[in-house]
Amino acid sequence: MESLKEILLVLGRIVTILPLLLLIAIYMGKRAIGQLPVFDFLIIVTLGSVVGADIADPNVHHLPTAVAIVAIGFLQRIVANWKISNRTIGRLLTFEPTIVIQHGKFLNKNLKKIRYSIDNILQMLREKDVFDIKEVETAIVEANGSISVLKIPQKNTVTLEDMKINRSTSSIAVPVIIEGTVYPDILEDFNLDQQWLLEHLAIQGVHNLKDVFFASINGNHELHISLINEESIKVPTINH
Repeated sequence: MESLKEILLVLGRIVTILPLLLLIAIYMGKRAIGQLPVFDFLIIVTLGSVVGADIADPNVHHLPTAVAIVAIGFLQRIVANWKISNRTIGRLLTFEPTIVIQHGKFLNKNLKKIRYSIDNILQMLREKDVFDIKEVETAIVEANGSISVLKIPQKNTVTLEDMKINRSTSSIAVPVIIEGTVYPDILEDFNLDQQWLLEHLAIQGVHNLKDVFFASINGNHELHISLINEESIKVPTINH
C-alpha cells in the first residue's frame, strides 16, 4: 500500500512538474535550448537536477521545487538581457570565438587554448562537407562549440555545376602526419613511402618532422602542411 502511494506521488509530480518545466523552457527562449552557451548549459543542468530530485525522491517537498524552477527561469532571462545590453558581461559569461584554421593552416596555439584536438576539428569540418583543410580560408570555433567555415573563393563562389563540368570523383585529403608522427599505413594506401614524404616536405621547406603539426595527402598526391608554429600567418581578431 505504501509503495502504491509513493508510485502515485511520483506520477503526480511528473504530471505537474513537466508542464511547468516546459513553460519555463519556452519562457527562456530558443537560444537557451538550441545553442547552449556555457551559462545556459549550467542552467539546463541545474534544472535537470532539481526536477530529477523532485521526481525520484518523494521526501523532497514539491512546492519548493516549483519555486526553484521558476526562479531559475527568471535568473536565466535576466542574465540573457544583461548579456544583450552589456557586452562586457556577455564576454564574462561565455567563451570568445576562436580561429582554429587560417589560410588552410591549423593554428596550434589556438587549438590548445580551447583544448580541441585535430580530430575534433576534422570531424566538425566533415560535418560541414569539408574534406580538405586547404579549402578553408577561415574556420572559427564559436562560443557554443560549433564551427563556422569560410571557404577560399575558388571553392566557395563557383561550383562545378555552375561551370557545367562533370567530375566523377572528389578529392578527400587524409591525415598522414599529426604532431610530428607519420602514419605509414596511409602512405601505403597511396603506394608511397616515407622517402617520398621526406622529399616533398623538403620541397616545401620542412626538414624536421617534429616541426609538422598536421599534414594531409589527397588522391592527386598533393601534400598540405600545417607547422607547429605558423608565425607568418596574420590572424584577425574576432570578438562577440
